[in-house]
Amino acid sequence: AQWRWHSCTPLLRAHYQWYTLLEAPAAPRYRCCDLRPLLRDVKLSHTEVLSHLQITMRAVLFAAASCAAYIPPARQPRATALNAVDADVLRQEFPALKQKSRGHDLVYFDSGATSQKPQSVLDATTKYYEEDNANVHRGAHDLAQRATDAYEGARDIVAKFINAFSRNEVVWTRGATEAINLVAHAWGDAYVSRGDEVVLSALEHHSNLVPWQLLSSRTGCTLKYAPLDEKQQQLDTDKLLGLITPRTKVVALCHVSNVLGCVAPVQQVVEKVRRVAPEAIILLDACQSAPHKPLDVQALGVDFVAFSGHKMCGPTGIGVLWGLSTRLEEMRPWQGGGEMIGDVFLDDGVTTYAAPPARFEAGTPPIAEAVGLGAACEFLTEVGMDRIAAYEKQLGAKLYEGLAGFGDRIRVVGPPPSERGAALCAFTCDGVHSSDLAFFLDQEGVAVRAGHHCTQPLHKRLGADGGTVRASLALYNTESEIEAFLAALDR
Repeated sequence: AQWRWHSCTPLLRAHYQWYTLLEAPAAPRYRCCDLRPLLRDVKLSHTEVLSHLQITMRAVLFAAASCAAYIPPARQPRATALNAVDADVLRQEFPALKQKSRGHDLVYFDSGATSQKPQSVLDATTKYYEEDNANVHRGAHDLAQRATDAYEGARDIVAKFINAFSRNEVVWTRGATEAINLVAHAWGDAYVSRGDEVVLSALEHHSNLVPWQLLSSRTGCTLKYAPLDEKQQQLDTDKLLGLITPRTKVVALCHVSNVLGCVAPVQQVVEKVRRVAPEAIILLDACQSAPHKPLDVQALGVDFVAFSGHKMCGPTGIGVLWGLSTRLEEMRPWQGGGEMIGDVFLDDGVTTYAAPPARFEAGTPPIAEAVGLGAACEFLTEVGMDRIAAYEKQLGAKLYEGLAGFGDRIRVVGPPPSERGAALCAFTCDGVHSSDLAFFLDQEGVAVRAGHHCTQPLHKRLGADGGTVRASLALYNTESEIEAFLAALDR
């Protein structure tokens, strides 16, 4: 790893070739812990530095006191055979899928809750703990540099994966839930007040409902909910657009519903908001879209996108908040601590904060998890997100048609496959509670999800107070598994 240390003119070389002091006024891509307040009395002349054959600790501290820019090393593409979606080949990359469940071959249809992890993700996480385990950004030793390289390199990978304008727009969080809460607090508390309106929908996951309800209790803002089109079994677009007025300050929607599979009318929402309420923000919950289709934040035209790593072949405990640089810059910190500071004072000054993304990443970050998410994005990119979307479209259609073949015994909620953005189907079975049906399927080795899927308001409007059974597929599932699932369901 290379570190370029700014704000000095001497060129320090000799035994410590990691450190190079360059005269460069440009803002750093990552700012290290600032020790300048401790070193204001240090006097180190240009001539003295160049005359030394060895760099003293004093010189190293002087270097560490300056702003640092993280310069990621060149990454060599890995050779891979994953150049097409061949599920039988892909399955070999996922160790968990090779096991038996209840004496049967495992049929894992619960990827909407969490996906399985390929070997490359497991290897990347293990490598960090076995070889590179150290805290990031503040260490001058070899392990710390390797850890920082892997951690910040993962940020570059994710930025490319979602086509961000800048790597500094990628903020690490514990998951999509924390990402949405971050925006509700750091942006909402500052810019939303009584009389303002927040537009949501009846389809939202609780993580995109409760944070805004809490914001309403803090600020007195009004919450407005776009309803379900009960006939079409998806979001009522006309009524959603009708809720957007000059009083709108926030529009927060799921990109793809985790129950109905329908896709939000993002382009229409963006056009209406930019025209009617140009100061408002648009946030997308992309948890059910990021694993299944190309995610291009520039093309979407929204202000914030939140998604979790564990639903897209990455580890648990890691998520991403992407935000436009202008929006992130206008937000105050949500949590305080190490990493997110500029200068800290007691009573002799005013504490300042780091620039984004560090401003929102207080404390020791989820290093191994970020490394694993970077590996997951590389894996998905190698397979090809367009290929994944096309293959899962076929799987989703076969699943839907198979369930529809049961007639009145099974009621599938949501629109037809052509209008879905993910290969998932939620359904009820006449005379059988969703939890009981999931239990019976488990005895056949089929893993599905039962309940409200964190969408209680939606289930009430669907007339499914007892919940639904959800089968959610991913790139590693096969048509033969769908046939096994349908046969088990019939039994």
